[in-house]
Amino acid sequence: MENTIKVERAILNLTQGDLAEKIGVSRQTINSIEANRYVPSTVLALKLSKVFNKPVNDFFKLSEDD
Repeated sequence: MENTIKVERAILNLTQGDLAEKIGVSRQTINSIEANRYVPSTVLALKLSKVFNKPVNDFFKLSEDD
């Protein structure tokens, strides 16, 4: 899975810590998601969708390996 979380976060001028606090996870979790080391749960993806005010498909995409 590929994502544009880092870009979306920058658009809103949020640090990893800021975003983590808004959705109730650690900064390390945000870092792992951005680095494609962690695939978030549906609940977490929906929380990100709410923060970014965009559908989940706008910032998460399936890669050819998926």
